[in-house]
Amino acid sequence: MKKVHVRYGLLVLLILLAAASRLLPHPANFAPIGAMALFGGTYFTRKRFALLLPMAAMWTSDLYINNVIYGEYSDSFVWLYPGAWWTYGAMFMIAVAGMLIIRKLSAARLLAASLSASFLFFMISNLGVWVSSGMYPHTLAGLEACYMAAIPFFKNTLAGDLVYSSVLFGCFELSLRFCPALRLQKA
Repeated sequence: MKKVHVRYGLLVLLILLAAASRLLPHPANFAPIGAMALFGGTYFTRKRFALLLPMAAMWTSDLYINNVIYGEYSDSFVWLYPGAWWTYGAMFMIAVAGMLIIRKLSAARLLAASLSASFLFFMISNLGVWVSSGMYPHTLAGLEACYMAAIPFFKNTLAGDLVYSSVLFGCFELSLRFCPALRLQKA
């Protein structure tokens, strides 16, 4: 097996494990979403993998969550929940932010990228709630109410991005230290 395949396989495995962690009990919004996108955006040199793999892993876990865990609340199979495009758009933007902010990994850059991921996700996903859910009037006051209602969940988004980014990036960097064969060009 080529070294690049081992490296690529480890990157994919870490993203899939992060997505699977969404199935474990956790506080609302304490999730690996931003971290998966940052991680993919940082380590994959093939940008289509950086952008699509974290979203595919997220979508797969969404299928299970929406149709098994919350399946009793829907009359039919849910391929995408209302507003999903906003969530996936946020992931796309976070992956791009990872590509731009973390060109060379450092604690400061990872912190900046994680905070940026939380902010981007908060802004984009809640805009999606306002646009697509019908929970708020489509007025400036409705948009403000939507963002205000989301503020209590933001601390968990921050915590989730910081914790999961630390775990994903830390695991991969430790792997590089103990397995020099993984030190190839980005996969």
